[in-house]
Amino acid sequence: MRRAGWVSGLTAAVTILAPQALAQTAPQPERPGAVAVDPGQRLEPVEIWGDRKPQDPGSFSAATASEIAETAADHPAEILNQLPGVNIQMNSGQEHLIAIRSPVLTGGAGQGSFLILENGVPTRSPAFGNVNSLIEPHHEISDAIEVVRGPGSAKYGSNAVHGLINVILPEPGTGSEIRASYGTLGRWRTDLKLDEGRHWLVNFSAQKDAGWRDNTGVDQQKLSVVGAFNPGLWDAAVWLSGQNLNQESGGFVVGTDAYKDEGLSKANANPDAYRDAWSVRLGARLERPLSGGTLILLPYAHSQAMIFSQHFLPYGGVEKNAHTGGGLMARYERPVTSALTWRIGADIDAASGYLREIQARPTFGFNPASNQFPQGIHYNYSVDTAVAAFWSELEWSVSEDVRILAGLRGERHDYDYTTRAPTGITGRFNVTADRSDAYEFLTPKLGAVWSVAPEIDLYANYARGARAPQVSDLYRLQNLQLPGEVETETLESVEVGARGSALAGRLVFDLAAYWMDKENFFFRDSNGLNVTDGSTRHTGAELSAAYDLTDTLSLSGNVSWSDQTYTFDRLVASASDTVRDGNAIDTAPEWLANARLDWQATDRLALSLNVAHVGEYFLDPANLAAYPGHTVLGARAAWEWQGDMDLWINVRNLTDERYADRADVSFGNPRYFPGEPANATFGLTKKF
Repeated sequence: MRRAGWVSGLTAAVTILAPQALAQTAPQPERPGAVAVDPGQRLEPVEIWGDRKPQDPGSFSAATASEIAETAADHPAEILNQLPGVNIQMNSGQEHLIAIRSPVLTGGAGQGSFLILENGVPTRSPAFGNVNSLIEPHHEISDAIEVVRGPGSAKYGSNAVHGLINVILPEPGTGSEIRASYGTLGRWRTDLKLDEGRHWLVNFSAQKDAGWRDNTGVDQQKLSVVGAFNPGLWDAAVWLSGQNLNQESGGFVVGTDAYKDEGLSKANANPDAYRDAWSVRLGARLERPLSGGTLILLPYAHSQAMIFSQHFLPYGGVEKNAHTGGGLMARYERPVTSALTWRIGADIDAASGYLREIQARPTFGFNPASNQFPQGIHYNYSVDTAVAAFWSELEWSVSEDVRILAGLRGERHDYDYTTRAPTGITGRFNVTADRSDAYEFLTPKLGAVWSVAPEIDLYANYARGARAPQVSDLYRLQNLQLPGEVETETLESVEVGARGSALAGRLVFDLAAYWMDKENFFFRDSNGLNVTDGSTRHTGAELSAAYDLTDTLSLSGNVSWSDQTYTFDRLVASASDTVRDGNAIDTAPEWLANARLDWQATDRLALSLNVAHVGEYFLDPANLAAYPGHTVLGARAAWEWQGDMDLWINVRNLTDERYADRADVSFGNPRYFPGEPANATFGLTKKF
């Protein structure tokens, strides 16, 4: 296995303000032996710091510390797919693709449509995204993970288009713990929290996975050091965080329904494929009172590098990319009157990065005379970026029952590109000459909340999401593209919802409906061609609820329905890539659902059953091929062996379902990442 070098670091958690207004699932005792929580107390919000507060308009949810610990996820998709409107497809090892109120997006769209935060700070500079961005945060020991569905608030800008994910890690004083586990598929995992108790916390996670498919081993390490201090009038939190990943990647299995064949599923047609990646981040949150308000400063810096084989492309090149950047997020909040609060902020970010792509061998399976994918250097460029943004929000309590939140954000993105590869068109690749580009846009937000009863809120929310192009959108051009033709992608979103509780607090619920239109959609079709001017429509509804059937038995879950369609025509020679207005977007399931039944069987034993459903979806833009969807069952049990020690088991794919984590079409061929067979993970958790 190739090595990228050992990198340490990782995150701190700052636990302050904000949401899960109504928990997606009823909170469970931290350990099986803990005293059951009175149902009336289960409506207390989980206080985490992020994009929205519990009373704000708009859709959000969060996985709590107990849910994260109980899931014991070896992959972040296992946690996040329990939340409404989220569909993260696992590929090979730690690779993945994200969908939040969207199809599963790849390329520049996958990099730039979702904002990934760590303690409220972006993990990357805006133009240097990564479709595998959840590799980097330390989700394994996080205190909470917040998901905002739809465009973010005015606090966040480019990349918070379809949503954002904010990983909040534990702060000093939350206690020390060690967790160790082994899985029947050959996966070892250790998580360690060392808490000094007041000022310092160190978190470490390591995973070694033999891989259930041929030549798919994974080694990953994450480390975070968190500090909390109170110098003078300031409350300060600082963190250093980092991760290292070395994995042998499994390729797609190709052919209609190939994932159903046990032998094909375990095979790996790309035994030399790999991905090596490291990242490191340094951040701080400084907060103090000032002139009757509160000033918050968030300085940060980050660096990353990755090298991987492009086994998913016909020419099987090797890509190496890296970027280093940093900036400052400044915010000030002050009540103007008893009914009006004003917030203002400014963000700056500067970064420098590069990308190199080399094809070492001739391409097989294509007409050599076409020379679409010539051997040699495809791209070799560097880009410097600078971002400046200003935003403001007004929060107005019109009456005791009605609140309005209005915001406006303006951004400017500057790019300075330099190539070291020969310019011009060679095969499918277009290397443009040195150039500079700039993008400016405004994103308004307007929402209202009406408390129709002490336990029920209704809300409506309008927001515009926008993303400046990714570096790869702008400068990784193909032969049919022209330099400078890529425009800012925008998404107009309207949503309405209701959230609250009933039945004396035993039932909590959150219901939302949304309508979204996206313009200048940049995506790569199943024939590997960039489309720069697409448009799409996304409508849907999401319901999440938790119900205490008894004092020891609870049922929780969510269901999401969506209708996601192309709203433009694109007629091409390839039948599977022809787009017509009204076609369903590929890799956009109509239905997603997740449910969980928890039983506190005794004071020391907790049992759980869970089910996840992904509905049918099309594999290509022309809607000629489809994946039928799947339903996968799981079970969990935890036993308090001693007062500070638990033994637990998680069983995945209880019925040994043959299914695909991901399905699509490439160059006319259906292909799949097969899902894991039935397996169990045995673990021990000790607190001290």
